[in-house]
Amino acid sequence: MNVFKSSDKEGDAPPPQVVPSELSQSPAATIASLAVQLLKPAPIGHDLDSIIAGWRASCFIAAAQIFLKSNAALKEPLTKDHIKPRLLGHWGTTAGLSLVYSHFQALIARKGKLEGDEPRGLFITGPGHGAPAILSELYIEGAITKFYPDYGTNLEGFEKFVRAFSWPGGFPSHINAETPGSIHEGGELGYALSVAYGSVMDNPDLITVVVVGDGESETGSTAAGWHSHKWIDPAESGAVIPVLHRNGFKISERTIPGTMDETELSLLYTGYGYQVRFVSYEPEGPYSMGGNDPADKVMHANFAASIDWAYAEVRKIQKAARSGKPIDKPRWPMIILTSPKGWTGPATNQGQQLLNSYRSHQVPLPAALTDAGELAHLEKWLRSYEPERFFDFNPEAESVIKPILTASIPVTVERRLGFVPEAYAAYKPLELDDWKTMGYKKGDEVSAMKAIGTYLKDVIKRNPKTFRIFSPDELSSNKLDAVFDVTTRNFQWDPETAHKGGRVLEMLSENTLQGWMQGYTLTGRTGLFPSYEAFLGIVGTMLVQYSKFTKMALETKWRSPQASLTYIETSTWTRQEHNGFSHQNPGFVGTVLNLPTHLARVYFPADANTATSVIAHCLQSRNYVNLIVGTKAPTPNFLTIEEAEKHCVAGASVWESYSTDKGVEPDVVLVGIGFELTHEVVAAAAQLKKDFGTDLRVRVVNIVDLLILAPVGEHPHALTEAGFNSLFPPGTPVIINYHGYPSQLTGLLFNRPHTVGRARFHISGYSEQGSTTTPWLMLHVNKCSRFDVATKAIEYVVTNFTTLDNIKGEEKRLRVGKVVAKAHETISHYAHLTTEMVKYAEKTQQDHPDIGAVQTLTEG
Repeated sequence: MNVFKSSDKEGDAPPPQVVPSELSQSPAATIASLAVQLLKPAPIGHDLDSIIAGWRASCFIAAAQIFLKSNAALKEPLTKDHIKPRLLGHWGTTAGLSLVYSHFQALIARKGKLEGDEPRGLFITGPGHGAPAILSELYIEGAITKFYPDYGTNLEGFEKFVRAFSWPGGFPSHINAETPGSIHEGGELGYALSVAYGSVMDNPDLITVVVVGDGESETGSTAAGWHSHKWIDPAESGAVIPVLHRNGFKISERTIPGTMDETELSLLYTGYGYQVRFVSYEPEGPYSMGGNDPADKVMHANFAASIDWAYAEVRKIQKAARSGKPIDKPRWPMIILTSPKGWTGPATNQGQQLLNSYRSHQVPLPAALTDAGELAHLEKWLRSYEPERFFDFNPEAESVIKPILTASIPVTVERRLGFVPEAYAAYKPLELDDWKTMGYKKGDEVSAMKAIGTYLKDVIKRNPKTFRIFSPDELSSNKLDAVFDVTTRNFQWDPETAHKGGRVLEMLSENTLQGWMQGYTLTGRTGLFPSYEAFLGIVGTMLVQYSKFTKMALETKWRSPQASLTYIETSTWTRQEHNGFSHQNPGFVGTVLNLPTHLARVYFPADANTATSVIAHCLQSRNYVNLIVGTKAPTPNFLTIEEAEKHCVAGASVWESYSTDKGVEPDVVLVGIGFELTHEVVAAAAQLKKDFGTDLRVRVVNIVDLLILAPVGEHPHALTEAGFNSLFPPGTPVIINYHGYPSQLTGLLFNRPHTVGRARFHISGYSEQGSTTTPWLMLHVNKCSRFDVATKAIEYVVTNFTTLDNIKGEEKRLRVGKVVAKAHETISHYAHLTTEMVKYAEKTQQDHPDIGAVQTLTEG
């Protein structure tokens, strides 16, 4: 016998390697040295006059958009008749957004002259309600007129454009899919940063500048998103230049970054792994409106130098990686831009501070329509931009845009930020094999997730640069690890996975993963998001925002299709008996069902063949949100490859082999939605056949496409009334065993004649009962077990025979009458069996052997 001794050694178990950072090589460096210092205020070649002119012109248009419905050219003194009745929009961030946008455009143009080809750039706005700034820039560069010809660059078009902001039928007050160059819905704050990083993955020539508002930076999504550069391999991907816009205030309070000094900010963002460059507004003499102070010009010179520095750092990191000598833990550049809240606008109003105050967050002069003093102040503000210097408001002029405004923007039209094809016309369909070549034999025990993993392995082999999996550290747990036969993870700070082109990105921040996938998808590629079922809800509001973007994109004629977002929800409540109550939550299904109905797709494959068919379909679909809910446990294949294909095309079908007499003229219909729930339905059908023979005619239906149950006309997949009645004959009880919350089905079925609220339908589903228990007991406590299903079937048949008197014909009444006569005895027997099963599980920590025996029942 071997006896363990304390002196026995088990061998070495070294900790994982941590790659030293560049900073660790200079331990004596001072904190003050963390922030990047530049020697020259602005490199040679900067056309600062043109940049500043464009910026001031943009600020003028932005302010005009918020306030004016006419007289945008200020050809006559302002009156209340020129003011919009509803003043909407956010002014406070405008000048900062316009500054970054103007300088990024100028950088692209400048580098084009120096390098021979203008770089490809994308601009993402975190403070999405700063739409006036972006729309103004888009108008100056010509993108508005290109995509919306009604808003021409002549005086008439200019007036129409200014009026259109926050006007019915015009442009909304935030960035959305109707905004040229946009890939980010500007509503919910927090994930502009992760969307930006997703946009550059596998886009080696793309540089995305993202402006993160200092209020937005307080969100948990942004806090995790700052780590995103650690998943960027500069050999295969582009780069992000983040700009933290620090103007100090939210809608009514100061921001966290606004209360931090530069030393604290340097420490924070250096710790994230960035090189930090500060560009800060410093007053030089009295402040005046209009953006023409000496301090404003210094800011422009400083920012021009800083964005040049950031570009050079990006190219240095990329050059090293692409020459085969990658820098470990490269410190990517970021800029912290500190500018006054409400910059270039009025400093005070009626004795209250506006500049550097939350009062300029939205509309600084809110009573301009009704207060003569504020109206006069508004006119003074607008004229302070000296619009006559930058615009030709002659009615005969072909364009109001004077040449000085376009002198510093890219010459190549498709390099201008509103024209970038990556933002609206970049979709690359995946190359996919016929799923049937990877199908399985009927009756084989195969995990649906293992089957999907095998299919995904082939997808990665065929699409090594246009497909990625975004997973919260659960890919192996979710049985999708077959992909690791052909790829690896892509965590660049881990030497085991760095510089290998891995297709799997795992991070324990679902919000960051969602942002990455959105950015990746909206720039033309395809992503997949597998997760534990209980925790997909973390990205629920992000998905809602994304679906709004997609809905508007489909209604915007100039946008091309995009890949669907596809989620895999596994490690479901039905097999989370080992993790307990916290891991049991099918609520994300409801989130998808509440999306615009034509976008939503929800699938419950019941075996490996249907799972493989569904994933193949979802990965080639466009413009949808697909949710696949499936088990990761080994399960029997109910259907052949051919049967599975027909079943998935139909969305639901009668499973003849498990029904009485192939399901013809049923007395009751048993419906399974989800593997474990369907398994119990099949077991219930077998139990009823055992107890009643052919006296009780049972039809078994499986639904794989949940939205076939939607009301007619409300979803493309909705069953016609004839199709619905063919599966669920009128007057026949229907017992549904559903994976999600019953209310989710109730909502779908409500408008169907003779369904919910009538006596013939019963829905069982997850009812917030759970713990650490056995697999079958988990179904039992939620009243979804085979005995619960069989009991409900008998009860509803009895009611149909007696109370409702729906059983007609002497022969049929005689047959069903036999069932009714045995109903009480049989139901009591099922209750007794349930008690025995519970006792056995509580004693042995295992399900009763009869449960296993039923699980492997043959058909018939």
